[in-house]
Amino acid sequence: MPQKLRLGVSQNRTLTTTAETLRALEETTLRAAADGIRLILFPEAYLGGYPRNCSFGAVVGSRSTLGRDQFLHYFHSAVNLGDTPAGAGDDWVERRLRVAKGREVRGDGTREELERVARETSVFVVTGLVERSGGSLYCAVVYVCPRLGMIGKRRKVMPTGAERLIWAQGSPSTLRAVTTTIAGVHLTLAAAICWENYMPLLRHSLYSQNVNLYLAPTADSRDTWLSLMRTIACEGRAVVLSSNQCVKRKDLLAWVRGTDAPGTSNGVMAVGGAQEMEVGGGFAQPPKSQRRRSMVTKTEDNHEITWPAAPPISAEPTLKSGAIGIGSPTKPTTSAISSDDGNDYEEPPAPPPFTRSKSIITKTTDNHEITWPTTRSPTKPGLHYTHSHSSHHHRPPATFIEDDHPQDGNSGAGEEYVCRGGSCIVGPFGGVLAGPLFEVEGGLLVAEVDFEDCERGRLDLDVAGSYSRNDSFKLSVEGLDLIPPP
Repeated sequence: MPQKLRLGVSQNRTLTTTAETLRALEETTLRAAADGIRLILFPEAYLGGYPRNCSFGAVVGSRSTLGRDQFLHYFHSAVNLGDTPAGAGDDWVERRLRVAKGREVRGDGTREELERVARETSVFVVTGLVERSGGSLYCAVVYVCPRLGMIGKRRKVMPTGAERLIWAQGSPSTLRAVTTTIAGVHLTLAAAICWENYMPLLRHSLYSQNVNLYLAPTADSRDTWLSLMRTIACEGRAVVLSSNQCVKRKDLLAWVRGTDAPGTSNGVMAVGGAQEMEVGGGFAQPPKSQRRRSMVTKTEDNHEITWPAAPPISAEPTLKSGAIGIGSPTKPTTSAISSDDGNDYEEPPAPPPFTRSKSIITKTTDNHEITWPTTRSPTKPGLHYTHSHSSHHHRPPATFIEDDHPQDGNSGAGEEYVCRGGSCIVGPFGGVLAGPLFEVEGGLLVAEVDFEDCERGRLDLDVAGSYSRNDSFKLSVEGLDLIPPP
């Protein structure tokens, strides 16, 4: 019997509210069903959102009040699936956990809504989401079967970089693969989220379970991501689906863009900005940096470079060579691993020629000051940040308001991509079957895959079996049985 299935990968972006995003997920799944797709993958953190470019007001030793309000918005955007902070495993899957008196279900109903979408479309749905459990957030993936509902869920075990501030670490026991049969094709599927795919032992834990459908929802839109997906497909002799969001700057959520309040720049608190500093258990304002006489030139990228013209006229904090001030961005780099979310450093928008703007100062190893331009106004066009000036412990939360008609005189403002996408489908010999899809919002990749190719590939390579030398090399994972599921 042919072992072929039509698979889909969505490049949808998170919308303003979780309810809107759920509706978009349903519409995309209906579209997929009409095209004969039997299983579809949505991006990392699709429900709840990936807060790209948001610092949550945090630097080493301090957190800002604005950042706390941003986290409040993010916390409320996350979904509650009714699981426990530790993860209840099969008890959660089988709905054996206690339901509150007067309630029909645990959680906020998102689980039941996703199960309804899969059931009514007859499409197996896999989606990334931000899960709220107890007082913590988890980056998670759920597997939703049209017949059985949610048959599994896993939480990201290793958030990357600044993600560790907002996402708790998931249990490695959730790396358990799940099985299903679709149109007579037996699938063993599992997910590795974003940069978990750079963890060789984590990948091997999935290979050891004989996975033939490897899912990689991500936030990494670099060109190098495709080479990793091709390596995994070839290495694991598995079909690989990878899904990413495609987002323009103007489509970042209001509370994320609210980081450009006075004293901030793209989520980074400038020196001298309003920031909580921990001093002896209390809070104090950081000192403002002092400038010295200088000459100003501009680079081809419209960056202002301040060359020292004379010795400092007043004392400045001493920085080691190459060091940066509190909250200052580092110099851009072209390294393939230059950022923790898979996107290289993006300079803030430059001001019009021959005008000066508010700026952040860094120093080079030659002790030259480099002034990085920020936006000309205290908030980005199209966004207003309002905040009542009251005490730190007794104040209303910040309110972030979208302006439908920003008066910035630039019709192209916000059109640049902060995440280019790059979704793809790769076959078990490493060949690209669809994609990568760049700079296409809401795109849907489709490929018909022959899963017998996974077995054909085992003739010469089974990294968890005949090519493993498991008599000499052994892997164990806390709380996870690596025996392939039945």
